[in-house]
Amino acid sequence: MSKTLVEKIWDAHVVKSEEGFPDILYIDTHLIHEVTSPQAFDGLRKRGLPVFRPQQTVATADHNVPTLNQLLPIKEELSRYQVDMLTKNCAEFGIELYGLGHPFQGIVHVIGPELGITLPGKTMVCGDSHTSTHGAFGAIAFGIGTSQVEQVFATQCLLQSKPKTMKIEVNGELGKGVGAKDIILYIIAQISAAGGTGYFIEYAGSAIESLSMEARMTICNMSIEMGARGGLIAPDQITFDYIKGREFAPAGEEWDKALAYWKTLYSDADATFDSVLTFDAADIAPMITYGTNPGMGMGIQEN
Repeated sequence: MSKTLVEKIWDAHVVKSEEGFPDILYIDTHLIHEVTSPQAFDGLRKRGLPVFRPQQTVATADHNVPTLNQLLPIKEELSRYQVDMLTKNCAEFGIELYGLGHPFQGIVHVIGPELGITLPGKTMVCGDSHTSTHGAFGAIAFGIGTSQVEQVFATQCLLQSKPKTMKIEVNGELGKGVGAKDIILYIIAQISAAGGTGYFIEYAGSAIESLSMEARMTICNMSIEMGARGGLIAPDQITFDYIKGREFAPAGEEWDKALAYWKTLYSDADATFDSVLTFDAADIAPMITYGTNPGMGMGIQEN
């Protein structure tokens, strides 16, 4: 049976599925930070539960922290309290923390790729809407709420209804000065800030395939701005070259095994999507936005 990339990854992670109920979806990697995790940890305490698989939880302080002088006390009281609670909670529940001063500390959706934690074929969640950034590597990645953070802590699974699938193709050569941000703002301007609601989006086409990993991350990051559950791009040689040799990436025989699997992660030629949209890269100009939502965008040459 032919499948889309989303279906291949999703189906491989379903622990249990019953008609009329959400799937029980296994989560490979749970990313946490200081803002959406404290209440989830408290929920575990009230139930007397441990974190089920702490080795699959990646913690860093990134939302309310200074860029410079990180070894000094955080001045803002609430921010300092949240970071202190993350440190306390991770120590209590046996989770390794990339806290302030740690060489791996950074923006959660940046350190995942940079450290080789984000890999094709994974399911990844975080209490942050822009978790879809990791989809650039051919992963199913999406944001969750605090009660769901607690659910993943306790079970390493999530109750989740299978989303509809949308393919957005951008073909052709990009014009001068047009980058990834322009591509995604153009798409959102065409379909609106609600145009992706209910869908998991696969970005494809020659213009997408020409992009760097950083540019692909920009595209997938902003899937949320069109209301989508998440977005992803099929992994290719650009993806594999980026991952190889990173801190936690597979190596040796494990690399060869992983690479063989990653090369199967694409939508079958005759796979059926719930919606397909196609755009010409030549139509995309450098974009600006105005007004009150990201769907209000226009090319700089427009009036």
